[in-house]
Amino acid sequence: MAAMNLEERAEVDPRSGFCPANSIFYSKRKLLLLPSEPFLDVTTFISGKRHSGTTAFIDSHSGRRLSFSELWHSVDAVASALSVIHGVRKGQVVLILSPNSIFFPIVSLAVMSIGAVLTTTNPLNTPPEISSQVADSRPVLAFSTRLLLPKLAGLGFPIVLLDGSLATSDEGSRVVTTIDEMIANGPEVGRRREPVSQDDTATLLYSSGTTGTSKGVVSTHRNLIAMIEILNERFSGKGEKLTFLCTVPMFHVYGLAGFAIGMLGIGATVVILSGRFDFEEMVRAVAEHKVTHLPVVPPILVSMSGSQKRLPLDSLLAVICGGAPLSREMTEMFRDKYPAIDIMQGYGLTETAAMGSSAETAEESRRYGTAGLLVSNAEARIVDPITGKFLPVNRTGELWIRGPFVMTGYFNDSKETQLTLKPDGWLKTGDLCYIDGDGYLFVVDRLKELIKYKGYQVAPSELEARLLTHPEIIDAAVIPLPDKEAGQIPMACVVRKKGSELSEAAIMEFIREQVAPYKRIRRVAFLPVIPKTPSGKILRRDLIRLAAASKL
Repeated sequence: MAAMNLEERAEVDPRSGFCPANSIFYSKRKLLLLPSEPFLDVTTFISGKRHSGTTAFIDSHSGRRLSFSELWHSVDAVASALSVIHGVRKGQVVLILSPNSIFFPIVSLAVMSIGAVLTTTNPLNTPPEISSQVADSRPVLAFSTRLLLPKLAGLGFPIVLLDGSLATSDEGSRVVTTIDEMIANGPEVGRRREPVSQDDTATLLYSSGTTGTSKGVVSTHRNLIAMIEILNERFSGKGEKLTFLCTVPMFHVYGLAGFAIGMLGIGATVVILSGRFDFEEMVRAVAEHKVTHLPVVPPILVSMSGSQKRLPLDSLLAVICGGAPLSREMTEMFRDKYPAIDIMQGYGLTETAAMGSSAETAEESRRYGTAGLLVSNAEARIVDPITGKFLPVNRTGELWIRGPFVMTGYFNDSKETQLTLKPDGWLKTGDLCYIDGDGYLFVVDRLKELIKYKGYQVAPSELEARLLTHPEIIDAAVIPLPDKEAGQIPMACVVRKKGSELSEAAIMEFIREQVAPYKRIRRVAFLPVIPKTPSGKILRRDLIRLAAASKL
């Protein structure tokens, strides 16, 4: 991050954080001094922090508890097995294909501790979707569950089972051991470790990025260490034992950065909802484990507010809502029912290790529609997407953000990296935003046009490409349709071939067979033509307006 000289510092408006001399919004939060030692991996950084925590993780389904000492023993054992037995080296990629489990953080921390690169994928993805990611990232080993093994069939790398024991049927397969065996063997005493730099790659998480196509986001140990320090500043010193319930998927940056690794630095306990999300199980876990902080996406908040009976949430201090903005109506509905529970919203991207802005106090969270103040050590610019002019307070433009948490680029994609990441560190987010006179960030719209279905990102371009492979479809566009439960659902606007009687049900089934459940088309409208610009770009806004007026 560029340092301000004395003249610039004097010109910064203390209320908004805006500096007219360079058109930069500076974070109003405390500036954090980050570790300067060049050789430091994120696992060593977390394990070396002093805190009073005792229990690191609890599996909500089985009740199994993992103390901090057991966690670090398990991490060392898995790291030893990876490097000594399986020959995984610094810079090589290791894949996790698994739902949330108590083993997810163990594997993540072990992989990064030896300088290997962690990549994850959604268990709901289809084999072709997973195969595409594997072809790009080229993992040398994978961790997965027995149920998900068919999705890795024929991909050629060894697999470590995260559940159960080796079976006779595994003979001749790519399953080589189990994580229980790795842990039982313990760490190798005196194991030689390759030095890991803060600038080495730690994670390769796949995001739809700012243009809607899937890309591998390269984040370093330095990026993750900065993220953890920002989280620590946000939650430490609150005066109470913090217990978080991880409802969000750990394969996603929100779950991985925040709850598989991030909260360990302050000694918090993370209760893991293993397997598929279940609302009743979530409520039970909050009450049983006296959860203080609950991360949710808007549809879960809607369910909590709409419950006919008052839920047993007495231990909750706050819900942390991300994935999409909350409406004033939704916020007030929840506060009317649970006035003692704060709602804390935030904004972040895979490209920023889930960092960006946050509302961290009751006062901050009561500003309707805001994503909070810029996080510590962050800088922002608001840029007119047409002229490129830098804009002041209360002016809407594309948000550019800079900070120690910003990715180094997209994996094997220099073209997209150059389009998204400026040489001086500015990340072009693709989101239309403004920052008000008090420094609060408001997300207005998304330049990248992604559809937010229950917190998942759905790229219209992917679905459009699949629709156009149907022999009876000559043109198609996919748009977001507002939905009370899901936030948004994918709606297809289709132009059929002359004489075709292709039905809505047939189109939805055609897509259902090709994509993960969250990407499925939920509605179809038939049009004589798809509106486009002279250059051939789809006029999605026209279609969205027609859909809003019930004219599709």
